[in-house]
Amino acid sequence: MNKRILALLIGSSLSCSATAGDAYTIDARHTFPSFEINHLGFSIQRGLFNKTRGKVLLDPEAATGNINISIETASINTGLAELEEVLRSDDFLDAARYPEITFVSTKLSFNKEQLVAAEGLLTLHGIAKPVHLNVDRFYCGFNLIALKQTCGANATTTIKRSDFDVDKYAPKLGDDVKIAIQIEATKD
Repeated sequence: MNKRILALLIGSSLSCSATAGDAYTIDARHTFPSFEINHLGFSIQRGLFNKTRGKVLLDPEAATGNINISIETASINTGLAELEEVLRSDDFLDAARYPEITFVSTKLSFNKEQLVAAEGLLTLHGIAKPVHLNVDRFYCGFNLIALKQTCGANATTTIKRSDFDVDKYAPKLGDDVKIAIQIEATKD
């Protein structure tokens, strides 16, 4: 118990940036890519994906790094089991044929040591397209619960689902899909 208290005291005094070339593993328990789409003009339908994995490499001092995220397509969750089955079908995500959605960064942008954006390729429905993620929240520090160095971020973008051949009922069912990725990753 004394070791835990000592770690908490030390950790509470540490609020630092990641250092040169730190490797992190995405914490699937705290990473939930979510989306929202116009539902036939009546409302905004929201959902998220429950299974995500990946790696992050950060060197904020050198303003470099990379992000590699894989999202299990079948883990889609809207709160409506019937809708989830439709979204998993070949009319939309075709989860049987395309079991993963991936994002692989090609460039990270920093303002001083703060990550502010990521450019990369989003692969959805077997089609890879460049996307720009805005990062409006980024923080690295000692996680007092996990007792590990952790980085977290909130990244957002908007894509056109028709760009990825997921265009059933478009444009009545919105073509623009807002995506938010709330991510936490712990240092390896």
